[in-house]
Amino acid sequence: MAGGVIVSATAGKDYPGNLTLHVFITCVIAATGGLIFGYDLGISGGVISMDDFLKKFFPAVYRKQSLVHQSVNQYCAFDSQILTLFTSSLYLAALVSSIFASYITRKLGRRVSMVAGGVLFAVGAILNGFAQNLAMLIIGRLLLGFGIGSANQSVPIYLSEVAPHRYRGGLNMMFQLSITIGILVADLLNYFFAKIDGWGWRLSLGIALVPALIIIIGSFFLPETPNSLIERDHHEKAKEKLIELRGIPNVDEEFNDLITASEAAKLVKNSWRNIIERQYRPHLVMAICIPMFQQLTGMNVIVFYAPVLFRTIGFKNQASLMSALITGIINSLATVVSILTVDKLVVALAIGLKFGVSGNPGDLPTWYAVIVVILICIFVAGYAWSWGPLGWLVPSEIFPLEIRSAAQSITVSVNMIFTFIIAQVFTAMLCHMKFGLFLFFAFFIMVMGLFIYYLLPETKGVPIEEMITVWKNHPYWRKYLDDLPSPKKVELV
Repeated sequence: MAGGVIVSATAGKDYPGNLTLHVFITCVIAATGGLIFGYDLGISGGVISMDDFLKKFFPAVYRKQSLVHQSVNQYCAFDSQILTLFTSSLYLAALVSSIFASYITRKLGRRVSMVAGGVLFAVGAILNGFAQNLAMLIIGRLLLGFGIGSANQSVPIYLSEVAPHRYRGGLNMMFQLSITIGILVADLLNYFFAKIDGWGWRLSLGIALVPALIIIIGSFFLPETPNSLIERDHHEKAKEKLIELRGIPNVDEEFNDLITASEAAKLVKNSWRNIIERQYRPHLVMAICIPMFQQLTGMNVIVFYAPVLFRTIGFKNQASLMSALITGIINSLATVVSILTVDKLVVALAIGLKFGVSGNPGDLPTWYAVIVVILICIFVAGYAWSWGPLGWLVPSEIFPLEIRSAAQSITVSVNMIFTFIIAQVFTAMLCHMKFGLFLFFAFFIMVMGLFIYYLLPETKGVPIEEMITVWKNHPYWRKYLDDLPSPKKVELV
């Protein structure tokens, strides 16, 4: 992500250290925390498009969508606030959980939050798999949310603190890769389980236990981060871990800087109160705006409502699940940059031309359906290269230690607030805005592009504890840090 100021890779300090096999494996294991988030994103939309699931828990929606071809408006086939509450309730729980996880992460360590997240998610998966009524289903969803909020608060911080600064971006992006793998696996399982009459949906929901067990078991094999150990006054152990992680015997410069940062952080008694101070204004703005804009790309609409969306625009049940699976594969394999805004406009045009404002397309021609799927896949590919991974990476690396846990909690909370809002109102927006819904997201993609270009400085190659340099030299944000000690000179290009 480029901003108004680009800091070269040699800016600030260049701590020695290698990308060791130990660090790589550690980051891979930690990043599996993204599996629980991704699996839930992918599984929800598929399940609510399964007839057996709808018959049991949402019979009114089942009756409405069963008559969809006799209706004049297919846009409104799944318009049900109770149905969307099944999806969105999880994100309210994740919001609450991320706030409490901030305290646990700071006082007890990053690993404890990751284990707690896995346990809560596992219990929620079991309840959902054996759900007998709507109340049991929603309680399970809330527990899933508590688990996701806890894991999403701690995993990005853990990855940023363990990785050598030169490799931090790539290693931290493993979290987003795990999310996309979770989505892909969920889409794949939905496609096959939907063929099992009566109880296929139970398998889709219950197998969420597997990614939960992966993060629980994996966390027990992870070392605590040197930053966290220093934060809790375990200095000798922290140095041992830093030497082990960096693969070199002399880590004195980085270790001393970590101690200095920790001592400064301890002077901050209340990180939640301090984050609203003037000197942290850039961090607070990014903690709010980056996750907000990430959701306003509209990507999660594609992810957890993909089967519903495809079914709404004329695909049959299995065809809609297959189309969702295709987008999941593209999301996981995307390696090229796509222009998000242009594609959103084209998707809106394609659907609008076929459906118009009436919402009754008749039989959707195969060639037209293929074009819509391809365009959506291009959008998904673009997201997977940009806002997907960087929406989690950038916030995790720009916060100073004294506000890191609180700021990351704000990031996760804002992400979950907007995920909840979009999940809750999507079917109503689709019903009333029709194809204009895609124009709505396209507008915000243009806005967020300008925001990032002018207000977010480049952070690549800058050690976390030296990150103040990019803000002190940014043409807009530096006025908020004028009273702080001058940082080392950075190279501007």
